[in-house]
Amino acid sequence: MADKDNKTLDINILGQPDLGGGDKVDAIKIVTIFGAGTMGQGISQLVASKGMEVLIIERDKQQAKHGYAQLEKNIDEEIARWTMTESEKRAILSRIKVSTNTEDAVHGDLVIEAISEKLEAKQELLARIDTICEPDTIFITNTSALSITEIASATRRQDKVIGMHFLNPVPKIPLVEIVRGLKTSDATYRFIKEFAETLDKTAVEVFEYPGYITTRVIVPMINEAIHILMEGVATAEHIDIAMKLGYNFPKGPLALADQIGLDELMAWMENLFRELGEAKYRPCPLLRKMVRAGHLGRKTGKGFFEYK
Repeated sequence: MADKDNKTLDINILGQPDLGGGDKVDAIKIVTIFGAGTMGQGISQLVASKGMEVLIIERDKQQAKHGYAQLEKNIDEEIARWTMTESEKRAILSRIKVSTNTEDAVHGDLVIEAISEKLEAKQELLARIDTICEPDTIFITNTSALSITEIASATRRQDKVIGMHFLNPVPKIPLVEIVRGLKTSDATYRFIKEFAETLDKTAVEVFEYPGYITTRVIVPMINEAIHILMEGVATAEHIDIAMKLGYNFPKGPLALADQIGLDELMAWMENLFRELGEAKYRPCPLLRKMVRAGHLGRKTGKGFFEYK
């Protein structure tokens, strides 16, 4: 029965599809996604657009309401850009339900964790749902830099825990990094690679190492761009113009930082610096200053650039 005020639904799903031993991707009917933040919204939209049912679980009704409203707004922006139709929007939203009850994770044939980039929080969540979900349910963690092995260690199914590093905006970026922890099984990897292909993503296999591929490469470049700005060498606008025109980048490093979220970016850097100890990963003082001021990029309306 729907709560019309915030689109949060009380889940009433009877039974689960037979996964045929857990080795057939087309048996995935319901995907549970923890977290209705930027990444959770994007993953939910993507999965629902491929015909699967999505159950988003958030910690409280306020977060759930905000996440659902933002998801709807993101789709409306795509409609305004003529990249989606109203009928596609209705079809996607009809497949998405929202809950604030962690116990509802049991209904998912696959579970994707997309909460904050904090190791302890991810471990606590996976440990809890490990006691709720079926033993053969695969857990996917959407992390940009954290150890899959450490996250998986909180569960009794370490062979069935794997990373999928989606890039933002999830529905648009054609890449996903599939990150194997130390104990991730070959069967789990093959299954998730096939799942990625059903989402029309090009999957690259990554063996766990801090930062994987994309985060490890992009972080030093963005950090250096912030240093250039801090040192007064050039303005934010000219730094981005130089990199876009000089290297044919679709987006400049500072605009990209705003899109990622400066708090998220700083968390990546701190994790890489802690793990690898290399100065190139130490967050620029200007980045720390902006995060302290609450200027986090697009999501707050102000970062290195201002947004409506």
